[in-house]
Amino acid sequence: MKTAIELESISHEFAAHGESIRLFDNLSLTIRTGHSLAIVGPSGAGKSSLLSIAAGLEAPTGGSVRFFLKGTAVDARTLRAHSGFIFQHFHLMPELDAIGNLALPLRLKGDRRAFDVAADWLEKMGLKDRARHWPHQLSGGEQQRIAVARAFISSPDFIFADEPTGNLDARTSEGVTSLMFDCAKETGCGLVIVTHSRRLAAFADNRLHLEAGRLEVAA
Repeated sequence: MKTAIELESISHEFAAHGESIRLFDNLSLTIRTGHSLAIVGPSGAGKSSLLSIAAGLEAPTGGSVRFFLKGTAVDARTLRAHSGFIFQHFHLMPELDAIGNLALPLRLKGDRRAFDVAADWLEKMGLKDRARHWPHQLSGGEQQRIAVARAFISSPDFIFADEPTGNLDARTSEGVTSLMFDCAKETGCGLVIVTHSRRLAAFADNRLHLEAGRLEVAA
């Protein structure tokens, strides 16, 4: 029973300053659970758009995208409900403390053990003593570790990460990178990362390079 995302012959373009800008054309890609994929390439190549299409956040202007969970075809909304997201700018809720931010996805699903599970994840992240700290009291690395844990806490089938280490220094980036890939291996999810960092990309099982509308295996 496959759990996968299938992009077939997709193209994508957008309008800017009265003209149509085509990012890519006729791209095909299959993403499965249990594997990690890094997409690299220059700014403006369309990496984030490709990630958004794969995650069901955006529809391509051409081609087809199919989502399967345990052998059943599902729509984009269902796929998103079974996915976790990690962004460059953390996106923690400023009105919630660390444990509140981490527990939020479970609380939204009505899980009565949300704070107990969040406490376990904080300990796993090495942030047990930061549970009652507000986001502005945390370092960038601490905020991103919470964001990583928040993405994984609901045991999603897929994790989508857009420049997850883009705002971190080299040493902190290494810690967050190891954390993401360790969690992905532990949970068996499919991990898809868009990054400028070849060092981060090197951790992935597979690497693709997107440039000038072409998606190729990265060197």
